[in-house]
Amino acid sequence: MKFNSTEKRYYSIGEVASKFNVNASLIRFWEKEFSILKPKKNSKGNRKFTSSDIENFSKIYFLVKEKGYTIQGAKDYLKKNIKSHTTLDVINRLNEIKSKLIEIRDQI
Repeated sequence: MKFNSTEKRYYSIGEVASKFNVNASLIRFWEKEFSILKPKKNSKGNRKFTSSDIENFSKIYFLVKEKGYTIQGAKDYLKKNIKSHTTLDVINRLNEIKSKLIEIRDQI
């Protein structure tokens, strides 16, 4: 899942939750569990996610929700497998291409 980087610089927790179809409480929980999730907070305490935070969340989402890893298993995997970042990027890119091709097919 990628957000359009030219669109906005920061995303709210609600925007991220709706993009991944999860509850905001899951995002807050994973923020506590995974050290790679570090959204910025404004003076009110509202979380503001950058595209880097969203990419990291996407990696965690892929491991936990799609691959079925436990929280600890996903933590260990992320620490040990730097190559996983590249693999996840390729999978995300292929999913984007697939959705664009489906969209083009439907327009024909």
